[in-house]
Amino acid sequence: MALQPWRNGIVTRIEDETTDTKRFWIQVPELTSFDFLPGQFVTLDLPIHEKSNKRWRSYSIASSPDGTNIFELLIVLNPQGLGTPHLFNEINIGSELILRGPQGVFTLPEKLDKDLYLICTGTGIAPFRSMVHHIHQQQISYKNIFLIYGCRTKSNLMYFDELNKLQHEMKNFQYIPTLSREDWEGKKGYVHAIYEELCSTKSPAYFYLCGWKDMIDEAKKRMLEFGYDKKDIHIEIYG
Repeated sequence: MALQPWRNGIVTRIEDETTDTKRFWIQVPELTSFDFLPGQFVTLDLPIHEKSNKRWRSYSIASSPDGTNIFELLIVLNPQGLGTPHLFNEINIGSELILRGPQGVFTLPEKLDKDLYLICTGTGIAPFRSMVHHIHQQQISYKNIFLIYGCRTKSNLMYFDELNKLQHEMKNFQYIPTLSREDWEGKKGYVHAIYEELCSTKSPAYFYLCGWKDMIDEAKKRMLEFGYDKKDIHIEIYG
């Protein structure tokens, strides 16, 4: 895919998703439709450094393609960083952002002819939200979808009510959040035990992993030990 040019975007809406996570809706006025594939990302050029490569920050698109020129980003604050404090403290509705995209190959296969495992932590939920809504809206045929989402506490879960609702609207779609540091009515612990139990039959599957590097490295190692082919394991590392 050819590298996209830098464009101007305008922030049209901002909402708090959790205490340290915000949703940003961005419009690209020069385009009638901002076209992308679920799982792709955009890069923002923020005025936080003299060197261009120190200014760039990339974020997965959290919305699904809808034919408009507006898309959504889900961003967690890193107080020790430069990029997210700027976005949280300096960007308001009406602010302009310089962006490039869509980019990336963390996208769905042409045919969902195997079970689909979407495994994530934190804001790694963003590309998977895009994928699942796209599959539902476009009525794409699939076998089984398992969205396994690891967070520390329930207050950290993003799009919780929305994905719970979607689980009841989509046949053979399971939304499985799990918490590592809080007792609650759902699953407890880390994501690894959940997908290992589901994969115990070793049915053919595609695996998509998005989140912190330690989780991804561990999950990939376990999947290869299970006997799955590395070509069916797709990764997107955050942080």
